[in-house]
Amino acid sequence: MEENIEKSSEKQINLGAVLVILKRNIMIIVLVTALFAVGSYLFSKFFIQKQYSASAVLIVNNISNDKTAYSTTEITAAQDLAEVYSIMIKSNRILQEVIDNQHLNMTVPQLSKYISVSTINNTQAIRIRMTHSDAEFAKKVVAEIVVVAKPVMKEVFEAVSVNTLDDAIIDNNGNPVSPNLRKNTLIGALVGLALVLLFVFLKHLINNKFMTEEDVVKTLGVPLIGIIPEVDGKEFRKS
Repeated sequence: MEENIEKSSEKQINLGAVLVILKRNIMIIVLVTALFAVGSYLFSKFFIQKQYSASAVLIVNNISNDKTAYSTTEITAAQDLAEVYSIMIKSNRILQEVIDNQHLNMTVPQLSKYISVSTINNTQAIRIRMTHSDAEFAKKVVAEIVVVAKPVMKEVFEAVSVNTLDDAIIDNNGNPVSPNLRKNTLIGALVGLALVLLFVFLKHLINNKFMTEEDVVKTLGVPLIGIIPEVDGKEFRKS
């Protein structure tokens, strides 16, 4: 019997036991998961500042505008230049001129934090994007970057063309790009679910009480003789 008790001290949870534990605690699991989901949604909606983005697209070529036939070599060279232009657009020269023209109360490093520049699918197209809490402000700055950048690019690299493919617009139909309420709500629900499951199973593992008849038989290794039923005190006194 002592050997059985020692073996039972290391609890093992099989699939059937897991289902039983989940069934017993289903209400608290659902409640905690829902509370975390709602809490994450409300926090994201009311306490995280909304961010908007505006963008414009430039297309660059290392050939004159009047040429219509592009060779593979010329396109490859233009793609390489696009990478260089991406760096140039965030240079001190361009951003400082944007700040001066728009009378912005910020430094070049501060403005640079809001700006991202990338090529589109390794093509000659460059997307300039600004993410900020003020959508119209972001659109205005991106539009100014386009105006300032185009002549600077042509000045630094001779015999190139830089054209505007898409004018500055507010992305995502004017809706915030951050926070993502659906994503944050899902993350909150998953965190709540993980925590409550951890709590439930830890509580089960450290519980040394006999919860069912099967626990008695497995722990003591002896057959069950009988069960003392739970009797209501009032009914007992009446009898």
